[in-house]
Amino acid sequence: MKSNPHAARGWKGPPNFHRLLALLVAVLAMNAFTVPLRGQKPSRSVIAIDVKGAIGVATSEHIAQAIAKAESEGAQLLVIKLDTPGGLVSSTREIIKAILASRVPIAVYVSPSGAHAASAGTYIAYAAHIAAMAPGTNIGAATPVQISIPGLPTSPDPKRQPADKPGTEQPSGAAVERKALNDAIAFLRSLAQMRARNADWAEKSVRDAATLTASDALAEKVIDVVARDIADLLVQIDGRTVSTTLGS
Repeated sequence: MKSNPHAARGWKGPPNFHRLLALLVAVLAMNAFTVPLRGQKPSRSVIAIDVKGAIGVATSEHIAQAIAKAESEGAQLLVIKLDTPGGLVSSTREIIKAILASRVPIAVYVSPSGAHAASAGTYIAYAAHIAAMAPGTNIGAATPVQISIPGLPTSPDPKRQPADKPGTEQPSGAAVERKALNDAIAFLRSLAQMRARNADWAEKSVRDAATLTASDALAEKVIDVVARDIADLLVQIDGRTVSTTLGS
């Protein structure tokens, strides 16, 4: 089958979990290309993984391995089924770096019903090429939470006197929290702008710990799809075009 780099004629058969989303690559620049999610090559697969619980180092490694597998197998799509209350900022940033560098489109799907993408989960959903939720799920409450450890700036040691370190002024806990808040807002807004999602609500989610149901998130353009299950998700995104960036 011949392909036009500016248009794709999709496979017209019935949708199928493993045959629905083949990649037709249209090269636009040295380090970027667009991927129409349409059934051109039925041999290519969709890979799905589960991410449940707090986000940590193991989660980051799990997702990185899944992305590597999807790339090595030439998969059409990687679906991350997500249900998390949040987790480590460092691990969340590693996950987002991996998603942004992925050559395979990634759909973050908050699922099953009753699941949520709170805190770190909100950032991961915003980073995805496709953000989806199942009915009965929610997203948001992305305000960073500082862990208080004695002796660190977030919890000053009352025994330490200014003379302990002459000429050095440690930032107050409030100042550290403001810095963390502003950094989180800028980070989530940047992801929203990259994926053409609602940046104002992203800021509200961080600043005011705002949350949304699946249907409200769709209406507010925070996510792209509300789907009952993965099969429904694949049907709804058939033919959609997403942009990916070649990782170094």
